[in-house]
Amino acid sequence: MSTAGLPRDARLRRPGDFAALRTSSGRAGGRCFHMRYRDNELGHARLGLAISKRVSKRAVERNRIKRLLRESFRRIRHQLPAVDLMVMAREQAAGVPGSQLLVEIDGLWKKLLADRPGTSEPLKRADDTSTIVR
Repeated sequence: MSTAGLPRDARLRRPGDFAALRTSSGRAGGRCFHMRYRDNELGHARLGLAISKRVSKRAVERNRIKRLLRESFRRIRHQLPAVDLMVMAREQAAGVPGSQLLVEIDGLWKKLLADRPGTSEPLKRADDTSTIVR
């Protein structure tokens, strides 16, 4: 019987994996979440979560945020490139309703897809050689 859960190979589990993301990685963030990512050689995306007591003293609240993040990742993980992701919650995430948290994390997935060349529509046509003038 197959389950709809998040398989073990789709999660970051080792402290070394988290440490590597802290030292050299790309970043994206929003009001409630901060995400770090870097390429991996596994051919699929992996998720790690860092939800500290600073976010909420109540374990119930922290676990709710983790469940929402895992479910959102589970739905989109096959569209993501081969990257390791670490999502950290900010203090503002504790009082926000689940639907708003899902909207924000979906926005982060879209940012990740837009930042990764070859994984989504190109930001610029191949024959366009113009540059942005500031």
